[in-house]
Order: sequence, then structure tokens, then C-alpha cells
Amino acid sequence: MAKVKYYYDSDTLSYQKIQRKKSTKFKRVLFTFLAAFIFMLTGFVVFTPFFESPKEKELKRELEFVKLNEELHNKKIEQLEKVLKEIQERDNNIYRLYFEVNPIPEEQRKAGFGGVNRYKALEGFDNSEMIIDVTRNMDILSKQLYVQSKSLDEIVKLAENKEELLAAMPAIQPVKKEDLTRMASGYGWRTDPFTKARKKHWGMDFTAPRGTPIYATGDGVVVRADQGASGYGKHVRIDHGFGFITLYAHMSKYNVRKGKKVKRGDLIGFVGNTGRSQAPHLHYEVIKNGRKVNPIDFYYGNLSPEEFEAMQKAAQIEGQSLD
Repeated sequence: MAKVKYYYDSDTLSYQKIQRKKSTKFKRVLFTFLAAFIFMLTGFVVFTPFFESPKEKELKRELEFVKLNEELHNKKIEQLEKVLKEIQERDNNIYRLYFEVNPIPEEQRKAGFGGVNRYKALEGFDNSEMIIDVTRNMDILSKQLYVQSKSLDEIVKLAENKEELLAAMPAIQPVKKEDLTRMASGYGWRTDPFTKARKKHWGMDFTAPRGTPIYATGDGVVVRADQGASGYGKHVRIDHGFGFITLYAHMSKYNVRKGKKVKRGDLIGFVGNTGRSQAPHLHYEVIKNGRKVNPIDFYYGNLSPEEFEAMQKAAQIEGQSLD
């Protein structure tokens, strides 16, 4: 029950009951309500950061987990990139060098990541930049791992076939050194015996008497034994595999036919003077992956260091070739 309040009336010299007006009562109630609302609003603004809802706490934990995972993934990617870099260097500078195959260029290892925006579908989300960055790094790493995997597959295959490769490489002179009159002309620019103009001589000329034996310089299969190529006269071509082909020109006669398998040192024909030739000799070429190379780089099978050095000096003399 509400308390009754009085006031002293000096005119009547008595206490009178205080009568409250309804408007005053309403104002007081309204004031109390506004004060309470302002207090609640202030408390919400001030204390909300300290009192998160369960949903907010869950989202915050998820965000922290995502950021932690990003850091861990980036560290793992850095470690993998370091290991991969070491493998790539060994691959280019040891393995591929040992097996005489070209190193893989850096642009080939990282090719395929320019131009089109492949990460457009990841844009427009919270932490899109972070997600795109991790995804891009993973894609680049995956591509490099794929290229390296293919390279190592190739190296493993070459290692398995190393013995076969060594047997197939053209590693000896096609004419025995005791049968040679001289090494007449080497690989390079020489004077043409017919036109007297300087032109590229794509092989080596071995001067020897007509009928001197000619030997296969490596294991392989005879792919030509005819005189249908201009200038070569009677000649033999042997495919050794691994990108190697050898050519033996100006023969007097053959000792093999097309399709015959030969071993290094097998007799394949005899020195002659057929085709575009000035005197009896063997014109010998080595072709590697479709490109004619200097045959002298392959004579490690039957020459001593002193003999090889003497032949190298003779081959460098710019004289007149015999074909």
C-alpha cells in the first residue's frame, strides 16, 4: 500500500493530505522508463564486446582456426618448395647432365599460370585473398611436382637403359687406326675440292686404300644401305637409338643390308670412291636428335689420350675436304 503524505497549511493551522496529479504521475513513470532504457542501451554498447554470444564465439574460433591453418600450410609449402628446389638442381646439374639430356628450363617448370584468372570463383568471400594465395601456391607447387615427376621417370628409364645406351653410342673410329693413311679432313668449314669455295663439312674424312674395312661404331639397326642420296655414293646409315644415327659414305661395297642388327665393331662395308668423292676415303657423320654433330667428340672407345689429341689437332686444320 502506497504511503500517504501530508503538508502543513499555515492558513488553517493544520496538516493537509497531498493530492498527486495524474499528469505528474505519468511523467514520473515515463522518466523512469526512459532512464532504464538509456541505462540498458549504454550497458549494451559498453559491455557487449566483453560478453559475446555463443554464435560469435564459434565464428571467432573458426576464423582463428582458418588463420592458423593458413600459416601452417604456408610453412609446409615453403618447406616443400625448398626440397623441390634441391631436387630440381640435382636433376638439371647431375642426373640429366650424366645421361646427356638437356636440362628443363625454369619457364617450363612454372608454365601455365599466366593470363586467365583461374581463381575468380574464390573471390567475394571472407578471407578470399588468403584462400586465393594458398590455392595459387599449391597449384604452382603441384605443377612443379608433376614436371619433376615426369623428369625423374625419364631419368629412371635412362638409368635402366644405361648399359644399352653405352653400347649404342658411336664410340670408336669407323676405320682402324692401323689401316688409316691419314685423317684427311675434320668437321667444320673446309674448301670444296670441286668448287674451291668454303662450305660446311658435316663429318670427318678418313683416307685409306680402297677395300679397307669399315666398322659400325655402336650397336644399332641398318636403316639404309644404298646409293640413293646425292653425293654420298654407296653409303650405310645405322640407327643406334637414343637419338643417334651414323652415316658411312663413298663405300666400294656393302657388307650389310637394310634391317640388319649390328654390334659395335661389326664389319659393315669397305672404303671406296663412289659418289661425290675425289679419292678413296670414308666420309663419316654422327647425327644426334636430327642435328649433325662433330664425330670427334665420341672417339673414347679405342683411342689413347695422346692419339685423341693428335687426331683433334689434325681435324682442326682448315684444308680441303675429299668430298
